[in-house]
Amino acid sequence: MLIYKKGSETMPLLESGEMYLETILILEKKQGSVRSVDIAEYMGFSKPSVSRAIGILKEDGYVLMDRKGLLTLTEKGAGTAEKIYGRHRLLTEVLIGLGVEPAVAEADACRIEHVISEETFAALCRHRDEKSSGETKVP
Repeated sequence: MLIYKKGSETMPLLESGEMYLETILILEKKQGSVRSVDIAEYMGFSKPSVSRAIGILKEDGYVLMDRKGLLTLTEKGAGTAEKIYGRHRLLTEVLIGLGVEPAVAEADACRIEHVISEETFAALCRHRDEKSSGETKVP
């Protein structure tokens, strides 16, 4: 869970908010422009639920919406989305490397990406980097 500032108080960006930001990023990469209806279809959520979530993300400075209803991630939103999506990709890769079926690895990574600590994620990154460079650490 990532933390953001709202006014003078610090608020957690909930898993659902992270999922919406990640979805916007994925859809932007896939199709260029994103509307709320695209998010509803991709996530399997109702249009009113998506509208409410997007309203909150707009209010908190993560997303902009133009007059045509096209959504754009702000710098803050893009940074958060890239971070979550990066975690997702690494976790999926690690799980598949451990022998987990790709579909299961993908689904598990989607859940883990929101709760993994910075420390554990950094350790996974180091492990992957050491493994890919052929280094081995002796305890």
